[in-house]
Amino acid sequence: KDHVLQRAIKITRQSPDLGEYDPLTQADSDESEDDLVLNLQKNGGVKNGKSPLGEAPEPDSDAEVAEAAKPHLSEVTTEGYPSEPLGGLEQKAASSLVSYVRTSVFLLTLGISMILVLLCAFLIPCPPRDLHSTWSRHLGSQGGGDLSPLELADVNGDGLRDVLLSFVMSRNGSAVGGSRPAANLVCLSGMNGSTLWSSLLPEEARDITCLELMPGSLAETVCLVTGTHKMLSAFNATSGKAIWTLNPNHLSNGTLAAPVVVLPDLDEDGVRDLVVLAIGELQPDLCFLLVSGRTGSPVGRPVKYNIVGVGNLIGPQVYITTNGAVYILFGFGNIQAVALRDIFVQAQNRDSSPPSLQIEEPEWEKRRSINLSELIDVYSDGVELLQMVKAPDSNCSNLLITTRQGLVLLRGQNLTPYWTLRLQGLRSQPTPGYFTDDQTLDFLLQIQDGVGMKKMMVVDGDSGSVVWSYRAPCHMKETPATSAVTSDRKSVFLFWAEGLSAASPNSDIILGTEPPSLHHLYLLHPVFPSILLDLANTTGTVTASEVGINDLWKDAFYVTRTTGPSSEGHPAALVVSKLSLRWALMEGQMAQLQESTPKIGRGELRRFLSRIKFVEAPYEVSDC
Repeated sequence: KDHVLQRAIKITRQSPDLGEYDPLTQADSDESEDDLVLNLQKNGGVKNGKSPLGEAPEPDSDAEVAEAAKPHLSEVTTEGYPSEPLGGLEQKAASSLVSYVRTSVFLLTLGISMILVLLCAFLIPCPPRDLHSTWSRHLGSQGGGDLSPLELADVNGDGLRDVLLSFVMSRNGSAVGGSRPAANLVCLSGMNGSTLWSSLLPEEARDITCLELMPGSLAETVCLVTGTHKMLSAFNATSGKAIWTLNPNHLSNGTLAAPVVVLPDLDEDGVRDLVVLAIGELQPDLCFLLVSGRTGSPVGRPVKYNIVGVGNLIGPQVYITTNGAVYILFGFGNIQAVALRDIFVQAQNRDSSPPSLQIEEPEWEKRRSINLSELIDVYSDGVELLQMVKAPDSNCSNLLITTRQGLVLLRGQNLTPYWTLRLQGLRSQPTPGYFTDDQTLDFLLQIQDGVGMKKMMVVDGDSGSVVWSYRAPCHMKETPATSAVTSDRKSVFLFWAEGLSAASPNSDIILGTEPPSLHHLYLLHPVFPSILLDLANTTGTVTASEVGINDLWKDAFYVTRTTGPSSEGHPAALVVSKLSLRWALMEGQMAQLQESTPKIGRGELRRFLSRIKFVEAPYEVSDC
């Protein structure tokens, strides 16, 4: 008993201010000890001189008793009952205030965050999602015309390229001039195929080219439309309104022979200028006319050249050499070049030219005729087609020439051949893309190989050797082929053929499994050369196709222009379709061309295809 009283006295002496008392440190004390402490605090000593058990305590010393008997004013109420220490009340009040403030701040922050999320969701426009955008648009009946221009350009600023095309309207439509039916220039939304705008044309369009004629980020996209007779117009790509139209009288008795060509700025008005090639009634009469890109007015008088040749009209195409010299390539069954400086001097009827046109390319100048003619001989052996292809490790171009005998690649710097490939039956333009691993452009070729058959070939751009080929049934003539570049610097090639079945073990001949009226779109990936992916099919005739890139989603889309079968009195129906390639890759059917070891599983192929991302083609640069 004595030790209990002594412990209570010691606790009281050591903690005179019970406001600092921590009940957690004394949680293990028994109830009798707590009561004893309270009695000592209340009465300043032992109640009635006894311990709680009725026995008198025996203090260790008088000092301890006296100290223990001193009352604390802060701990005694007017009623004689103990109260909460003032410090404890203040701490609890402060703690409650801090907790309230923290809760209020948290709830306020949460509310503001929710409001901001809702504002972002409803007020900020989300970028258009084009991953599964596949649509088909019927544009009615096409009233004739053999040309099928097709162009892709973002005209409404939504980040997706839209589709521009022109077609001749049916004969019961309006006609301009009585002899030539009117044509229509239409722009379809890349998102859903709806019509953004439409403009009437006085004649059938040969070509549509959309670009920025004025350098700068604020420059508007302009669509240049070249007709089959005398029409050359510039349209605002956003509104579809004509900006200017070339006066047909400037072409005198000639007609436009080829699409317009874009040049550097010749009249120094801040807008790139143009050149058109007109042809007279007699083939040798070719006439160049420089046109202002800002106003559509001639920049000087027409410049005529007499050309002797047999075959297709080649060009005109502009070529800028490594040194910056500008040449125009053209010809009939051959390729000749004329310096833009010479055309400009004659058009202006003066002896001087702008400094930018005074640059010469020595290797090209060596090819001038002995009599120092303005014409430079580039190639003269049955030329069918000419295209510029990006040179490896350079921003300049080489010349890929399709001839009646095969394919030739010329170095752009000195016009000497890289390689020559002998082929018969090559009539369509080669499709560039990356098939091998050397980062040099390769080419997909389509060769007529018998009745209703064609041979597909991939030619190595570095050596000219054939690295892949197969034969496929196809009754469509000159079906278009395209390619798209992936993020790992590979290209997928897309082409049309009839339904394929597995090849026989000893032959690369693949027989059709369906009627010739149904054609399929096939995709070839260089990683799986023994497999073709069947992406789509159509019963119409594919007359044009283009591949565009959606930079935001790293996707590519394939646009086709198709005409249905036509009969007497019933014009062909015109259909434009768009297909998302990443979506089509996952939904496509696999066609095994030949047995491969090890055999490629469907799951492995799908996992590979799901990781494909498409990017802009780095080889679209046509000159330096």
